[in-house]
Amino acid sequence: MSTVIITLKKSVIGSRPEQVATVKALGLKKTNSSVQQELTPQIQGMIHKVRHLVEVKEQ
Repeated sequence: MSTVIITLKKSVIGSRPEQVATVKALGLKKTNSSVQQELTPQIQGMIHKVRHLVEVKEQ
């Protein structure tokens, strides 16, 4: 599997509670924070759910 860097680009203020929980589950806390994750089907689904809030770069 490849690794990706996920960066939170927009605030979760005003987002639905499910989206806030997904962002936390990805390991993101503040705007412009980044995490490195293995690209599994579960992570892909989480990214898809909050794709308007995050930026993804392949490594």
